[in-house]
Amino acid sequence: MKTKDISMIAMMIAIIIVLGMIPPIPLGFIPVPIVLQNLGVMLAGIVLGAKKGGLAIALFLTLVAMGMPFLTGGSGGFSVFLGPTVGYLIGWFVSAILIGLGRSKFMETKNWGIKFLIVAIPGVLLVDLLGSIGLSIVTGMSLSASIVSNLVFIPGDTLKVILVIIIAERLLKIMNRTER
Repeated sequence: MKTKDISMIAMMIAIIIVLGMIPPIPLGFIPVPIVLQNLGVMLAGIVLGAKKGGLAIALFLTLVAMGMPFLTGGSGGFSVFLGPTVGYLIGWFVSAILIGLGRSKFMETKNWGIKFLIVAIPGVLLVDLLGSIGLSIVTGMSLSASIVSNLVFIPGDTLKVILVIIIAERLLKIMNRTER
């Protein structure tokens, strides 16, 4: 792995950590707040690609498991992987890889709908589905109730996907220029 790759992975982890410093918005009816860190996760996948994006998220989650208070609200430690957000955390790792797999298609197309689907399906729908499964298992909430409660995240996550596309297009353009 090149120094540039290591630097890019470290920078993406730092961005995710900084996004975690923005206070969460608690919802009250489910024990999972609205956070901005998933924006960084989606960005890691599309900017770094599957391998490096997945590695960035795996390293971030490892730091969290080791007790670093890097999740929104300052939480960390292995216990977060036993709580109501476990499915979302697993979803972050999987989604970064899947979004990264769509990176070349994302870079090739000018079609915003395709770009949106490349990021939104794994970055929003898959994460919310895995999050719902984890929430259901940990809290005892029915899976259907858990899925319905996750619908509240869709509007905000849609805005995050749009932001990710705008940021990623610019970053990838700059990265392509510097690689030549």
